[in-house]
Amino acid sequence: MPRLALYALAACVLAVAAAVVSFVQGAWIGGIVWVLLIGVTSNMAWYYHRRGRAGRRAA
Repeated sequence: MPRLALYALAACVLAVAAAVVSFVQGAWIGGIVWVLLIGVTSNMAWYYHRRGRAGRRAA
């Protein structure tokens, strides 16, 4: 797995933890922002993973 995909996956996992903490503490707006960030980082991880796999096939 490419390094950027791993970084994006780590950011996604941290954003999930932050969203859970925000919702448990009752900060709904903050939790929603973290959920949106989860969507962005998961898409980045998927994109970089696919890009790396396609690059290995072409080589």
